[in-house]
Amino acid sequence: MNHALAFLPLGYVLTVLVETPILMAGLSRHHSWRRRLFAGLWLTACTYPIVILVMPVLFESRTVYLWVAETFAPLAECALFFSLFTERRSWREPTVWRDAAAIVAANLASFLFGEWIFKS
Repeated sequence: MNHALAFLPLGYVLTVLVETPILMAGLSRHHSWRRRLFAGLWLTACTYPIVILVMPVLFESRTVYLWVAETFAPLAECALFFSLFTERRSWREPTVWRDAAAIVAANLASFLFGEWIFKS
């Protein structure tokens, strides 16, 4: 079995454990706790397989892979989240920017955690 495929379930759980508390605290208050929890599970489920299974095959350089993957994940997750939950809010509203910042922060935290745990 492919190493990345074998790691996928554990990596997903670890990523959710890091990102979900950040989303729970960081997403704007008008999102219910249930929606915030759903976002923690769903957003990672959508992007993590692409980042772990597809992108490493596309890029030989680890540096290029990391730049592309760690740009793709938060952008894709913001797009997914906003397409489902913006409820016609404008990009000018502070809550939209807060939601985007929370998603980016969650992704950055899981990236840093992954780098720390696998470098140790």
